[in-house]
Amino acid sequence: MDKSAVIIGGGLGGLFTAAILVKEGLKVSVIEKNPTCGGGLQSFTRMGEIFDTGMHVVGGMREGGNIYRLCHYLGIADKVHLRHVDEFPSDVIYIADEKKRYYTARGKEAFVDSFAKDFPDQRENLKAYVDALYAMVDELDMFYLRPAKSWITMHSDNFLISVNDFIDKYISDPKLALVLAYMNPLYGGVKDKTPAYIHALVNVLYINGASRFEGGSQAFANTLKEYIEDKGGEVILNDGVSLIATEDKLISYVQTRSGRRLSADYYISAIHPCSLLKLFDDPGVLPKAYRSRLDSLPNTGSAFTLNIKLKRGSFKYINHSCYYIYSTSSIWHFYSPEIEWPQGFLYMTPPDRNQGEYASKIIITAPMSWDKVRRWEDSSLGHRSAEYEAWKKECAEKLLDKMEEIYPGFRENCVEGINTASPLTIRDWYGTKEGSMCGFSKDCNNITLSQVPIVTKVKNLLLTGQNCNVHGFCGVPLTAINTCEAILGLNYVINAITESEKNGQ
Repeated sequence: MDKSAVIIGGGLGGLFTAAILVKEGLKVSVIEKNPTCGGGLQSFTRMGEIFDTGMHVVGGMREGGNIYRLCHYLGIADKVHLRHVDEFPSDVIYIADEKKRYYTARGKEAFVDSFAKDFPDQRENLKAYVDALYAMVDELDMFYLRPAKSWITMHSDNFLISVNDFIDKYISDPKLALVLAYMNPLYGGVKDKTPAYIHALVNVLYINGASRFEGGSQAFANTLKEYIEDKGGEVILNDGVSLIATEDKLISYVQTRSGRRLSADYYISAIHPCSLLKLFDDPGVLPKAYRSRLDSLPNTGSAFTLNIKLKRGSFKYINHSCYYIYSTSSIWHFYSPEIEWPQGFLYMTPPDRNQGEYASKIIITAPMSWDKVRRWEDSSLGHRSAEYEAWKKECAEKLLDKMEEIYPGFRENCVEGINTASPLTIRDWYGTKEGSMCGFSKDCNNITLSQVPIVTKVKNLLLTGQNCNVHGFCGVPLTAINTCEAILGLNYVINAITESEKNGQ
């Protein structure tokens, strides 16, 4: 195609969208405000260790998985360094007030068996629950990279009920129903609001088998960047868009902070839509109702992250994810600002290249409400108060206290140094409203209101990224396909992926 595109934002969505478009012959420029690209894939170095900012565990990257197939089509699958999570346990869930651990396993039957050991009378219910998860995901042609019959899809009754109602529909044991919702931190789950399909997508990905990036996720972002540049595209770093100029209800050019102007046939925003609105020279180019709706949409929760450098040889590498949950009654209160924090967190030991017996670091991610940092929301990176720094230290100590419960002597015997990040860090680094980890919150009670289409009233502007459709390492690349097909045509990319597999490319 003799067409061009400018992509605002070099996160996962922007990079995958750019990679697909350059492969199909478009001239593409990606503009990223940070010194490195990748969004949630970015890594940073502290205390001599590489820490990831997000994307600690990924789905769809085992051979035959949807994102693996997308990478194969791009010709980069063999450049990704992954370590697959153990078959059993694939997750360990620790309920602190009971001092009880639950273990999950990879594969549908093994997943059922893992919970049936503790809830034997629920075996048949667990089978029905897992079958229902897979049946729901099977409604999504894009998840399996199948050609869609149209842009509009009809769904079953299960698809849009709340997560808790869906689980309760199949599981009669109240405690098991709560334990099965343990992945809430991964998608910002809210009781009576989050649609069941979000829960189903995340769970099916992890039941199929999760993976981790060896040596940090930044390498994958760099692989996408290099692919774009090798195909003739450009990725502009450390120079975000400062202005979107419009004329006759169309974008005429974008201007960067350094004053550079770029024009194209298509403009694609991979940043938070509320951040996008602030860039237009004429906000009225988009309908007032549309702008008001975006501003009013609730965002998913944020998180506080504790990065720990471990003393050499002090803590063995764990090849699965670990969940600390204060009690089963905490499951739906991870983000409640009025309840004592933390109610739970996810921790893991990221693998180094050539990972040995012992881990070099631990990352702890604890869900947190924006209300916890609201008093400092007018501050910026590098310009926070002493009060804020003291608060961060207090939060870190609370998390270390919880780790002491699981691993007595952890603080003294294992911790060499710590680094912290709050919802403010996420907001300022990623440009997401209120430090949201998963974009706009979906509400099953008004799903139309919480859906943000990839097409806009500005005919040469499209959207991509986690605020459209589904967030996460799997959801964002699949949305990138949707965005590209709005330019290339329905099923164009899906058919190209299938054709590349047939030809062994």
